[in-house]
Amino acid sequence: MGTLEKLRDALIEGKVEEVKHYTQQALDENTPAKTILDQGLIAGMDVVGVRFKEGEYFLPEVLLCAKAMHAGLDLLKPLLVGESGQSAGTVVLGTVKGDLHDIGKRIVKAMLEGAGYEVIDIGVDVDAEKFVESVRKHKPLVLGMSALLTTTMRYMKTVIDALQNEGIRDKVKIIVGGAPVNEEFAKSVGADGYAPNASEAVDLVKRLTAA
Repeated sequence: MGTLEKLRDALIEGKVEEVKHYTQQALDENTPAKTILDQGLIAGMDVVGVRFKEGEYFLPEVLLCAKAMHAGLDLLKPLLVGESGQSAGTVVLGTVKGDLHDIGKRIVKAMLEGAGYEVIDIGVDVDAEKFVESVRKHKPLVLGMSALLTTTMRYMKTVIDALQNEGIRDKVKIIVGGAPVNEEFAKSVGADGYAPNASEAVDLVKRLTAA
């Protein structure tokens, strides 16, 4: 088994020290940082995401795996920025008002950082005013909102309306995600896109920022 497979498996098992070890080993073998990220860390997190979705993994396992991914990312980050020459851009992420869930958001953040974006996480239970203020202050390419409850997901429209009222809606691409959210809902509230999981969220951000 090659180093990247060992890295991926260590990440799936949430073994923080092993992830660090195999990330460093892959670097010592002159594997490009981007390859280590894609075929080791992100490949591992994709499996974790599927297991979480299918009920094989629960929150503690996913958090441990995310922690392991960050241990590997810390070693890769300086090199990833070096390879691309600069940050791919800023993304602001937040869980909407009334909702305290942030596991999905944390995984999306980890993966976006791995893809070279600067991610500003404004937390959970975020009201429209704070979303507006963050877009003004950080001028992100993309604003991501998440919700895990059907009762809170409607607040996404409140945020989009607030950005519209402040005249800055067209300055940022808006993506939404979370268990109750789907493509149809995203369109109905005026978002620019929807992602069902973290890896697709990264693809979506890339597509929207390339446009």
